[in-house]
This record gives sequence, C-alpha cells and structure tokens, in this order.
Amino acid sequence: MQAENTRSSLSKVPAVTLGFWLIKIAATTLGETGGDTVSMSLNLGYLVGTAIFLTALVVLVSLQIAASRFRPFLYWATIIASTTAGTTMADFATRSLGIGYAGGSALLLAGVVAMLGAWYAVERTVAVESVVSARAEGFYWGTITLSQTLGTALGDWIADDTGLGYLGGAAFFGGLLALIAAAYFWTGASRVVLFWLAFILTRPLGATVGDFLDKPFSEGGLALSRPIATLVLAVFIIGAILVLPQRAGGHPQRAEPDGRLS
Repeated sequence: MQAENTRSSLSKVPAVTLGFWLIKIAATTLGETGGDTVSMSLNLGYLVGTAIFLTALVVLVSLQIAASRFRPFLYWATIIASTTAGTTMADFATRSLGIGYAGGSALLLAGVVAMLGAWYAVERTVAVESVVSARAEGFYWGTITLSQTLGTALGDWIADDTGLGYLGGAAFFGGLLALIAAAYFWTGASRVVLFWLAFILTRPLGATVGDFLDKPFSEGGLALSRPIATLVLAVFIIGAILVLPQRAGGHPQRAEPDGRLS
C-alpha cells in the first residue's frame, strides 16, 4: 500500500475520469481551430505554424518533466501544445508535401505503434500510471504528439476522402469511441489498450468537430471565426480544469506486477 501511494504521489499525469475525457476532446478541438488560426487565418503557413507550436511543445514538455508533481494547468497546456503542433505538422505533411491523408495516416500510425513498442521494450509497460520517471515521460509525450498528429490526418481522411463530411466523420469516430467504452465496461479487454485506442480516437473526433466549426459553408462547415472558436474553447477548458476534480493518478486499472498489459 505504501509503495502504491508513493507511486501515485509521483505521477504527473491526471487520473483518467470522465472529466479527463471531456477536457481532452475540447483540447483536441481547440488544437484544430488554434492550428488553423495560425497557419490559415494569420497566413503564416503550416511550416511556420509547426515551428511555433513545436517550440512551445518542447518548452512545456521540459517544464512538465522538471515539475515535482502533477500541475493541472501545465499538463493541459502541454496537451494543447501537442495537439496544435499535431495539426500543423499533419497538414504540412499531407498537403504541403503531398503525402495525402491516407498515406499520412498510415505513416503516422506506424510511428505511434513504433513509439509504443519502444516504450514497452524499455519500460515493460505502457500503462499511464507508469509515467513516474523522466524516461517514461519522454515516451509518454512522444506517443501523445504522434497520436495527435495521426488524429489530424485520420480525421481529414475520413471527413474528406470518404465523403462522410465533418459531421459524418464526427459521428463515425464517436461511434468507435462508444464501442471502446462498451468494451471497457462489459468485457475483459486490456484497459491499457483501450485507453490508448480512446486517446488516439478522441483526436480525429476533435479534428472533425473543429473543422465543422470553422470551415466555410461551401465545404460543409459553419464558417465560424477560428480565433473566436479557439478562445471559447480555451475558456471552456480553463473552466473545466477549475470546476472538475483534478488529481494526480494514472490509468484506472493498475498494471500487473510483471509489467503485462492489463
């Protein structure tokens, strides 16, 4: 019991609760509108936008790793930096470099799987509650950044190339998340695997919702102001952090002592 309490106190990531997922979805939606604000509305382009957000991400990840305990605003600021950087990086790769949505999604999925594989090979677990060391945090934030980038490309692929549109894409990813929730409550599937599947899929959900809010009417969006949508989402996230319980934790199910996924 004492070892568990010590491990929990050292964790610098939040407990995985309903509030966690609400803020995560809002943050990923902000990542889309915020990334588009810089690269499109301000006409800075994807490469400059990527440089800006990657710089912010490196600084925030460094602060997060250096922190002695879980700090909610620092953690969520780092998540937002990863998702805005993911937006501009994915758009640069799929549009500016011409890789395409399908090719970008496949390449980034391979990157996420490779990062998780390297993490597991070194730490013998990829459970979130294992993020109690600088090395584990490095793997954690690397996986998150790749998954946020993957989510942007995947959301664009489903919304644009399949003809589902932004609302159809949001419904598609919402349905997949509902299936994951059902598996969590009614099956014995690995909680660690379900967590990462849900974490990855909340990003394209946010991407399609964000695109629906700010894309022109001619493209199936609501043509809302990107900066205003970003500001509203930021205010919502700050309010949610203040109102919803924020405590250090980890994955809702502890990893097995031998490091197996559980």
